[in-house]
Amino acid sequence: MKWSLQQLTVAKRKPFTFEEEIDLSGLKELNPEIRAVSPFNVKGELIYSGSLLTFRLEIKGELVLPCVRTLADVKFPIDLHVTEHFHQANDYVTADVDHDDINFFEGETVDLLPAIKERILLEIPIQVYAEEEAERLAPPSGKDWGIITEEDRNNRIDPRLADLAKFFDKK
Repeated sequence: MKWSLQQLTVAKRKPFTFEEEIDLSGLKELNPEIRAVSPFNVKGELIYSGSLLTFRLEIKGELVLPCVRTLADVKFPIDLHVTEHFHQANDYVTADVDHDDINFFEGETVDLLPAIKERILLEIPIQVYAEEEAERLAPPSGKDWGIITEEDRNNRIDPRLADLAKFFDKK
């Protein structure tokens, strides 16, 4: 997803569109929560206005993340529609775009991959939950722990007071 400025000047005269399938398996190194990454399909168009390059992107793919309850694999689809602005670092910016939203690049090539990776990483939620079928596969108890319902909790007798319950049973 790299183009030279000379290739992109075509967008001044006619629309510059592209569609590529890219491998972003390197995302697993950036975020250890990611278990698997499907190939991502990136469609886009370039709008060239002055010295500002504006890419309108459609990013589709899928990540596999762990469920926070069961650690089962959860497929998390990603479907983004984003706009990325690029400008040469040594030129003066005259566009009405906030400078924080502009990706500055050095030299004669524009690389979209870092911006795409950043957008995907920002879409990952803090917690992902598996469907109910996967939750049933989780063990109901383990060493020194167990899942109890509210009803079980209310019916349980405190072991410190168990002998007191026997006091009223005497006839």
